[in-house]
Amino acid sequence: MAIETGGAVRDLSEVHVPMGALGGMSASGEEWDRYRLTDEQVAAFHRDGYLAGVQVLDEGQCDLLCDELTELMDPSSPKHALFHEYHSNESANPDTVLFHALGAWRTGPAFHDVLWSPAFLMAASQLLQGSVRFWHDQLFCKPAHHGGVVAWHQDYSYWTRTEPMEHLTCWIALDDSTRDNGCLYYVPGSHRWNLLPVTGLAGNMDEIRTVLLPEQLEGFKPVAAEVKRGQCTFHHPLMVHGSYENRSDKPRRATLVNAFRDGVRSAADEPLLKGVPVIPKGEKLGGRFFPLLFDPGAVG
Repeated sequence: MAIETGGAVRDLSEVHVPMGALGGMSASGEEWDRYRLTDEQVAAFHRDGYLAGVQVLDEGQCDLLCDELTELMDPSSPKHALFHEYHSNESANPDTVLFHALGAWRTGPAFHDVLWSPAFLMAASQLLQGSVRFWHDQLFCKPAHHGGVVAWHQDYSYWTRTEPMEHLTCWIALDDSTRDNGCLYYVPGSHRWNLLPVTGLAGNMDEIRTVLLPEQLEGFKPVAAEVKRGQCTFHHPLMVHGSYENRSDKPRRATLVNAFRDGVRSAADEPLLKGVPVIPKGEKLGGRFFPLLFDPGAVG
């Protein structure tokens, strides 16, 4: 049910269809084909562990999301109670700022509707090779001049309470993302490495080197993934990635949709996200907080 925080705040996790806030968040029949990745793009993802430059939003949609984001970053917003996690500053350096939150889809119609972007869903179903179910979303924001780092990590190191590892991250730029303002960097091929020990998300960029094997250190050759506003990158759950400070005069804002192939199960008798009822170990993820977003078999 909706959470009340000094006034009624509707929890949009109750709604499992687009609300129309962004427009163009639905497709039917042959319309889906125009969002399909090429064979070359799919092959590049499996070879390198990531794929950059896929257009998922237009300028107007990005504007609407940034408007909602401004409200969510207001310390007085009553919608904070809907987040699974909310960090106004998760940076380990007191001189920099890294805004990070999970659960924006519950708070407003624009962030809610991003989950149903046809470009995201078609690509995700191709890369996952099956039906797409929602895991959780994230916001990462680095203000101008003093935006903090996101240290090198693998997403699945935070997701081991679910199995098998059939997950996918879609990182969507709400601003042009460049080397100057803290774009993502990937280590191509690192998705074939083992699951590494967790070294901290907002700390020392070099800490990951303490847990790498000699051959991994030799292959540690990051590549910048600069993307335009409204474009995204997709990456494998074991892909080693991170981002440096924002020292530019413009913000670097992004929203992430994390998904998995339908059929992933709970691997622990504990909450998968704060405020979400426990799904017993061995049971398939589903229900209110993990809706099915797309079944490619139903298209046509």
